[in-house]
Amino acid sequence: MKQKLIFLDIDGTILGYDGTLPASAVTAIKTARQNGHRVYLNSGRSKAELPKELLAIGFDGIIGGNGNYVENDGQVIFHQALPLETEQAIVTWLTERDLPFYLESNAGLFGSPDFEIKAKPAFQAYIHGKNPQVDTSNLKVEDELHGLILGADLDRTDVNKISFSLKSYQDFLDAKAAFPDLEVGTWGGKDELALFGDLRPKNITKSNAIDHLLTFLNATKEQTVAFGDAKIDIPMFTYCNLGVAMGNSGPETKAAADLITTDLTDDGLFNGFKEIGVLSND
Repeated sequence: MKQKLIFLDIDGTILGYDGTLPASAVTAIKTARQNGHRVYLNSGRSKAELPKELLAIGFDGIIGGNGNYVENDGQVIFHQALPLETEQAIVTWLTERDLPFYLESNAGLFGSPDFEIKAKPAFQAYIHGKNPQVDTSNLKVEDELHGLILGADLDRTDVNKISFSLKSYQDFLDAKAAFPDLEVGTWGGKDELALFGDLRPKNITKSNAIDHLLTFLNATKEQTVAFGDAKIDIPMFTYCNLGVAMGNSGPETKAAADLITTDLTDDGLFNGFKEIGVLSND
């Protein structure tokens, strides 16, 4: 079989929203790589937000920040951070609106003043929406955001993107109006409800990052397969030769996919890898 390049969203695809890492997902990734295929993370998370147990599985590279950072075999081949002047303007705008935020960089996630208090309701809703059985009454935001750093200087030149808690959907619309030269998105809730907004450089997407990688590898789209569970993954589905939605995806994401596998907790990644034929040497 011709080598496949497999791109995996993280949350809802490899990791459950409660942090669960199915053993079958680990087996699938390791087996595919042993069979000569290349497997990449392709996530909204920046590198600092990747837990050690996830990285320990072994990957051929990382696409982070929804596409503004691309790494192949440990080599950085593309990185586009927010200019300092833009980063400062966003921080000022969010602060004036009293919207808690965190700066996402490969060195850490840098929270706004009182972030762990002000952002707690949004994180509780985020976790409860994905798994209603989880008790969020004693939730600590710093436990939910791997790499979160509080009280640091917020003037930074290494920021991939900025995420912020929405008080209402209007905050997202206002952010789009205030920063027309940036990509502005939402993420975070059951059935793809918007709980958070994010801002990143223009034309930065998961699919654009794959294009950078294919050029670097001299590979073709015909080799590409994308796995995801949310609307942010749809451009990745559209770009790649094959898009696979997790069974726990929302209806819009499923409609955009070529294949639908089972839920993450029902061996979804393993079953998806089996379906595309990368778990055997045939």
